[in-house]
Amino acid sequence: MRVGISGAHGTGKTTLAAALCACLPGHAAADEPYYQLEEEGYAFGFPPSVADYRALLARAVRSLAAPPVRPQMIFDRTPLDYLAYLAAAGADPWAEAGAAALRSALGSLDLLVLTPITAETERLLPPAELPRLRARMNDALLDLVYDDPLHAWGGHPGAGTDRAARRPAGRGPRRAGPRRPTRPPGLTAQIITQAQCGLLAGRSARRQYPAPRTVSMTVSPSLRRR
Repeated sequence: MRVGISGAHGTGKTTLAAALCACLPGHAAADEPYYQLEEEGYAFGFPPSVADYRALLARAVRSLAAPPVRPQMIFDRTPLDYLAYLAAAGADPWAEAGAAALRSALGSLDLLVLTPITAETERLLPPAELPRLRARMNDALLDLVYDDPLHAWGGHPGAGTDRAARRPAGRGPRRAGPRRPTRPPGLTAQIITQAQCGLLAGRSARRQYPAPRTVSMTVSPSLRRR
């Protein structure tokens, strides 16, 4: 099974990826695009610039789509992360990448896992850097998944996130971008447990899905970084 994990920094993605690799026989974790580029000599700014996010987006698409497509991989970040960071940085994410390439890359996943910012992540996990950028990215990511402007989920009933979790009270208007005429049903946030890792392991033996299913999860005490 190919699993992509998306979320703002400091929400437990890497911890979750390691736990899933331990639970899913034969699965391996792909290096995060940031570390792939850094190893190749790319010098990132702090915070990353719009140009940095463009480079990360291109590498994330390449990581998902480049042949041979390995069937048992866990991806720490997907192209959605960098579209959301671009939006959070003030850029227009729709001008940054072709929708067809993004759909193809995301379509290679069997499952998309979200790790949104929640009261539980803020209580359990260490404080993250750049909290304002983190919050803006989280909002942009949830908008991308809920509204599915890329039509990446194919109307799958697992798409979307709970509306109340997606848009906190008092939040301003959304950024302009392509819209779907209808929205998929929502999902409430789930807590990741070792038992649920076992359920994912059972799914890996089943047939692949025609479009990635989307779930929203937070990290439980049993998976928090020690």
